[in-house]
Amino acid sequence: MLFTKRASAVLAASLLTLTCQVALAADSLNFVSWGGSTQDAQKQAWAEPFSDASKVRVVQDGPTDYGKLKAMVESGNVQWDVVDVEADFALRAAAEGLLEPLDFNTIKRDRIDPRFVSDHGVGSFFFSFVLGYNEGKLGANKPLDWSALFDTSTYPGKRALYKWPSPGVLELALLADGVAADKLYPLDLDRAFKKLDTIKKDIVWWGGGAQSQQLLASGEVSMGQFWNGRVYALQQDGAPVGVSWKQNLVMADFLVVPKGAKNKEAAMKFLAEASSAKGQAEFANLTAYAPVNLDSIGLLKPELASNLPTAYAQDQVTLDFAYWAKNGPTIATRWNEWLVK
Repeated sequence: MLFTKRASAVLAASLLTLTCQVALAADSLNFVSWGGSTQDAQKQAWAEPFSDASKVRVVQDGPTDYGKLKAMVESGNVQWDVVDVEADFALRAAAEGLLEPLDFNTIKRDRIDPRFVSDHGVGSFFFSFVLGYNEGKLGANKPLDWSALFDTSTYPGKRALYKWPSPGVLELALLADGVAADKLYPLDLDRAFKKLDTIKKDIVWWGGGAQSQQLLASGEVSMGQFWNGRVYALQQDGAPVGVSWKQNLVMADFLVVPKGAKNKEAAMKFLAEASSAKGQAEFANLTAYAPVNLDSIGLLKPELASNLPTAYAQDQVTLDFAYWAKNGPTIATRWNEWLVK
């Protein structure tokens, strides 16, 4: 790969920082994430280089469990050191006193996209919910935006939607109903649920990435809401699937350190490596999820450009993590009641 001068300098600086790390007091660090190909990539891009440089063994654990994290902190028996969580949970957990403040003398906050860093969390990666569709089911009739999900006459077939009460589904329903992107918040819940009612019988709910891929690739659904990296993986495998990036909805995962973590110093250095230009680029190159570090772009594989949210900023809607952090529990109650109606 050819690098620009700036990219080469960033890479050299990152490598120098990594190789010059002094040995830490801890001999191991517990890292918790969601499992599957995402955690495999985090291990390859972050954990293994960090262990090689620091001699701290990174123990993989998971899947992420918010209730377990809270119980650990409240009991004072914290077994996890770094946890990958959704952005809105990171903000809510910080407000509840469940997280350690981050050490920004170690972590380079000024090189992180401001959307994806807070006092208690730094971006793991960001991604977009995109409109994916099965080309075999729809043929040449390609959907353009979220409104296609609600047009079952023009685009017949089942719809795949994320089943958890978190940012994404309500927003896409409102966008499809004509709400302007800059007028989404506070969410008009009545309007969003009314819109979803129009296709409720046609929805197939998915709870994880592998399930979403199976639904789309098999043709069980003709289209739906998907993580962009999962659609990219299907395309790489030759599945007959397409994607529309119009109104792509940006969501992020954050890396956090639970309050009372036993290996806090090592955790901060791990976060510095994970959020570095090199660490973020390596992870992006493995997954097609976007890097949160502003200096990572020049280190990405050129062929990835059209498959990353960074290429579609003009059609992008960044979901309001702070709104969800504050209102998520109330929305979840209504969401769960609506699902069983």
